[in-house]
Amino acid sequence: MVGATTRPAVKRAPDDRPGNAVTRQLSVRPGKVRVARLTDLAALGELSRLCQDDGAMTRSLGLPVSGPPIGMFSLFRLPLGAFSPHDLLYVYEDESGLAGLLRVERESRRDEWTIVELDGIGHAEAGDIRFRLVQHLLRDGAKRGAVRFHVACADADGNVELFMQAGFARYGDEIVLSRPSGPELPSPWSDEGMAAQRIRPAVVLDALALTRLYTAATPQPVQRLEAIRLVDWERQGTSWRVPRSSLAPILRFADVEAYVQETEGGGADGAGLDGFLQVGVAKEDQPHYLKVMVRPGVDADALIRFGLGVIAARTGRDGGHRHDHGVIAPVRTYEHPVDRALEANGFAAISTVTLLMKETLVRVSEPALVPAVR
Repeated sequence: MVGATTRPAVKRAPDDRPGNAVTRQLSVRPGKVRVARLTDLAALGELSRLCQDDGAMTRSLGLPVSGPPIGMFSLFRLPLGAFSPHDLLYVYEDESGLAGLLRVERESRRDEWTIVELDGIGHAEAGDIRFRLVQHLLRDGAKRGAVRFHVACADADGNVELFMQAGFARYGDEIVLSRPSGPELPSPWSDEGMAAQRIRPAVVLDALALTRLYTAATPQPVQRLEAIRLVDWERQGTSWRVPRSSLAPILRFADVEAYVQETEGGGADGAGLDGFLQVGVAKEDQPHYLKVMVRPGVDADALIRFGLGVIAARTGRDGGHRHDHGVIAPVRTYEHPVDRALEANGFAAISTVTLLMKETLVRVSEPALVPAVR
């Protein structure tokens, strides 16, 4: 079994807790970080499974809890089909075998890297192993031209401290809500019902209106850090990174659809939007996915019920999908009361994760014209 042997202890300062990166001193153990090989896959699967069990000898990102209603290993497991040609997988190897794993998904169009798994085994060594993996990733990313590094993690086991020591900035929290598979899903909506609530499929021409909706629903500091551009919304049909969330990796296993809710009367310019809905209908052994974004003051209930109806339609007898693992929905803390609307539709909060980001470029002020004053 991976990581079953005992390893030398790591020297720590008196106030350094196991797994905490704040005062960590790098060990002199002979282990090394390298890119994973095909021959590592069996050991990596076992390593990932062990770390998602949240045992005392392991450390992981802590994204949603293992066991019911969601198994972390089923969300972020390692089938070859989950990888794109741009993704990277690093391992930490020592004399006893593989003891650490770092999995990165790369968005080639934006040169952004997202850490979706970071595991380490060893009661005393797990924190040091993960720190060395992150440092190797940052060095390698700088050589390959990465613009931003993203990660979402539970604020436990020194996760946040580890990334902040590595230069990441904490910019928000996200509540993960889950709806179990037991309750019956709402019936799919008719065309007349969609028209009555001004809901329709999103199209490329909605990009500008979606940009304005995102700007209205998102605080300015978050907008500046995420730097979502108009062209990103234009690729909505194929870009599963917009809008960003901690659970976006599961969309690689899903059929993704996007819908918008038009503003009554069209708004000031006749093309206003009150809400946006992203639906991921799972093709694998995992939950379905809902992401709701609405303008402040707009009730999200109709969009949520419609999204659940879409899942019901796709998971029907002839839909080719299953509904055995419920539905999962991430909500930023500043998006309240969307979480209340989800709870009214059978969802319950199961976890809160922290969002962090590191930029490799230096921001500079651009010259601009300003009004002249006397």
